[in-house]
Amino acid sequence: MPSDSSALPAPKVPRHVAIIMDGNGRWAKARHLPRVMGHRAGVAAVRKIVRAAQEIGIEYLTLYGFSSENWKRPVTEVNDLMGLLRMYIKDDLEELHKQGVEVRVIGAKSRLEGDIISLIEHAQERTRGNPNLKFIVAFNYGGQDEIVEAARRIAEDAASGKIKSEDVTREVFASYLATAGIPDPDLVIRTSGERRLSNFLIWQTAYSEFVFTDTLWPDFTKAHLAAAVQEFQGRDRRFGGLSVAAGGRS
Repeated sequence: MPSDSSALPAPKVPRHVAIIMDGNGRWAKARHLPRVMGHRAGVAAVRKIVRAAQEIGIEYLTLYGFSSENWKRPVTEVNDLMGLLRMYIKDDLEELHKQGVEVRVIGAKSRLEGDIISLIEHAQERTRGNPNLKFIVAFNYGGQDEIVEAARRIAEDAASGKIKSEDVTREVFASYLATAGIPDPDLVIRTSGERRLSNFLIWQTAYSEFVFTDTLWPDFTKAHLAAAVQEFQGRDRRFGGLSVAAGGRS
């Protein structure tokens, strides 16, 4: 494991890192603790990684906080997760604002209680325009639902004459997504050893690099983030073209 030094070559630092935070439950089980304690430890890891991302020079950080499929979990666990979101916004918002972090939350507001929606809106308004890290939280988010919603809105605009069907390009379609204005992730990290996207940013990650680690999310540190960034720096990103590093070999 490399040191957690922030002295990484700036030109190759990924502009946007997205993380699928996984392993809170297993972390708690290994310690004979209730699952909520794993989620609490996961929130502590969020605080560390938000700061670490700034120190490393990452411009955009997206964390998968709660998927649209997570409603299938036991009601008590869902309630615990909602409570932790409330606590995080109330406890950390002013510190994030002082750090110059801009907060954005993507995902459906359906099924969220009114006070949570108000907290999310307040967090976004309070930090809007802050100059440093753009911190995106995907909450009640599902990639397929996001694409369907974008297609529905395009169809409505086409029916009302706001847009012509022949004008719908990939760029136009992307402008209807929840991530409009946010660059696609350069690097996606998933913790806990799982190796799948789980409906996370499935449009936006078409050309992302992936790093999978067995480390459980509560144990994920700046050193692990730096290691993933260093692995990214060694990748040859071709975006469907030829490899420059390999002298033009495909």
